[in-house]
Amino acid sequence: MHSIRANGACGKRRSALGFTLIELMIVVAVVAILAAVAVPGYQDQVRKSRRAQAKADMVEYSQRAERFHTVNNTYQGFTLPTTQSPREGTVSRYVLGIQQTASTFTITATPQSTQSKDKCGTMTINQAGVKTPAEATVSGCW
Repeated sequence: MHSIRANGACGKRRSALGFTLIELMIVVAVVAILAAVAVPGYQDQVRKSRRAQAKADMVEYSQRAERFHTVNNTYQGFTLPTTQSPREGTVSRYVLGIQQTASTFTITATPQSTQSKDKCGTMTINQAGVKTPAEATVSGCW
């Protein structure tokens, strides 16, 4: 037979609600470990997507240079419509430049700020479609 106490509860033990400090510390440690693994991978994917945009801009501009050459029979005088990539963004991730002669051009994309940690570094494309860094030297750049 259970005795009735003044507060109306029977003689059963009431369980405590909430988390102990140890449980909370374990959860925080697990979250910290997951963040330490996930953040570098995320940052690498962001750099990769920004590199892809710069490559797309470079290819588009090389096509425009070819059209300019078709009309004028020279690359001399061709200018880039914009000197940063991405074109729509307010923060430049790559600075684009062009060097040309009458019969050749080279478009260069130089990484800026956090993008400078990208494994591919400075990328180029020329009138013959030669791209650097080459796949043989750094995998996945082009």
